[in-house]
Amino acid sequence: MTENKKGQAVFILASSSPRRLELLAQVGIIPSIVITPQIDETPLKGENPRALVKRLAALKALAVRAKRESSEKSFILASDTVVAVGSRILDKTDDPDKAVKFLKLLSGRSHNVFTGISLITPEGRQMTRAVQTKVKFKSLSAPDIEKYISSGEWKGKAGAYAIQGLGARYIRSINGSYSSVVGLPLCETVNLLEGSGYRSEGEL
Repeated sequence: MTENKKGQAVFILASSSPRRLELLAQVGIIPSIVITPQIDETPLKGENPRALVKRLAALKALAVRAKRESSEKSFILASDTVVAVGSRILDKTDDPDKAVKFLKLLSGRSHNVFTGISLITPEGRQMTRAVQTKVKFKSLSAPDIEKYISSGEWKGKAGAYAIQGLGARYIRSINGSYSSVVGLPLCETVNLLEGSGYRSEGEL
């Protein structure tokens, strides 16, 4: 069985996101192993944003579990984040023209950020949650958008912006979890882990 120094099952993060690693470190949790899950992230027909992030987070955790030996008991945490304007999902993009369209759509209005988290325990139980946060953008001028596109920060980000970077200058208000918008709702994640018996190395 894969265990930490205390004989406890190890913690595996099913994500390659450096932001999620940084967020976990902020609350004293350091994954023993990081594995990038390979799944199809295409939304199902008629699938709403909340259902999408829960499904994708669950699939990511299961994909990583499938790579492990059955005798290896681990906590496996996966997460997925999407930005939505109404029922329209603004996915990740590396296309500057698409990013401009997203920013124009977000300009001067509120949108929702949904983050799904899914945990598989050493006993094989899976729990999945979704957290919703409302974010309001200021009205963006053409120079605002041009400057942000030039920064390249938007690449690979849901909704084509990063709240923890230059994108913060465009945020008027947040109603909900800031860390969820970054990529991982810390309060909900810690509660899920601790409620399942996980203890970090620094805890008694």
